[in-house]
Amino acid sequence: MKSDIIDKKTSKCKIIIVTNQSSVIDSLKFYFHSYDIVGITNSEDLLDAFSNNNFDLLILDYDINPKYTEYVIPQIRKINQDIYILLLLNHKDFSSPIEAIHKLDVQSFYEKSDNFDQLLLLVESALKSVEQTLLIKKMNIDLQNSSSLIEKSYLESIEILRNTVEARDFYTKGHSERVSEYSLLIGEKLNLSSEEMHTLKIGALFHDIGKIGIPDSILLKKKKLTHNEFERIKDHPSIGAHILSNASIFSDIIPIVKYHHERYDGNGYPYNLSGDDIPFLARIVAVADSFDAMTTQRSYRNALKFDTVVKEISTCSGTQFDPDISKVFLDILENDSEKVWEIYNKR
Repeated sequence: MKSDIIDKKTSKCKIIIVTNQSSVIDSLKFYFHSYDIVGITNSEDLLDAFSNNNFDLLILDYDINPKYTEYVIPQIRKINQDIYILLLLNHKDFSSPIEAIHKLDVQSFYEKSDNFDQLLLLVESALKSVEQTLLIKKMNIDLQNSSSLIEKSYLESIEILRNTVEARDFYTKGHSERVSEYSLLIGEKLNLSSEEMHTLKIGALFHDIGKIGIPDSILLKKKKLTHNEFERIKDHPSIGAHILSNASIFSDIIPIVKYHHERYDGNGYPYNLSGDDIPFLARIVAVADSFDAMTTQRSYRNALKFDTVVKEISTCSGTQFDPDISKVFLDILENDSEKVWEIYNKR
């Protein structure tokens, strides 16, 4: 397991671990020894620790003092809005993980079990997210200091980060570009403004950036994912939004990144939004993303036949997909299929 863990000789990331289980603190310090780590066993010492340090990742055990935990997280957010918070929970603490995330404003959670490897994977994911957030912060400062180069730097930055994700997996190579182009076909049919088309193009290119926070052992797994592993995959929209939230130039595309896996019927993730509560451009990308996923060869299945994909989109209209958007895309597939095949054949 240790070989999978981030092991950088130098790192600017600072971690604070709050749990009354000293063995957990010792183990995390061992596995992530290249990071600056502070461990405390009394949650009421947490605010004092923040008064003297600027931490990037907080691993907080909810059970030490639940009422104080619910009080202290908003206080920490006032001190450091951008900190990544990983909450350690018992199964009985909340009826669902989404309830915990919404109520306590945390990025991720670990349901306590004997599977310590799962916690290590979550910390690894968090650190990848933190490191990309630090990069975005630096990028934002650089852009503010050179306003005449903002658009050029913006696009170059997208390519750097997106290529970092796509280089990890054969499936993802070219995926975001195709999703962007399919999305633009839909946008043209919907007569979107040039500004909306630009946001749609860039947002679709960036929609999976949060996968940089998913461990390779999960992202590249050839066998069926376990329940816990799939739960980690479902974190990538919120991880992506968190990474991008530190740069104002990305504000318009964050809703696409954050909500492209929501379903029209409310059964999507990570926030179970439904209908018009899902941002319109995210609903467009959801259709394009699913189409590309179904028509692409995966490690665990072959690409689906075109007729099967058309039938699936039609069947899922009004449940998974916005019915108006799926209707437009089905019309494109029927009457402008040459444009779709032109994009498809670029792979």
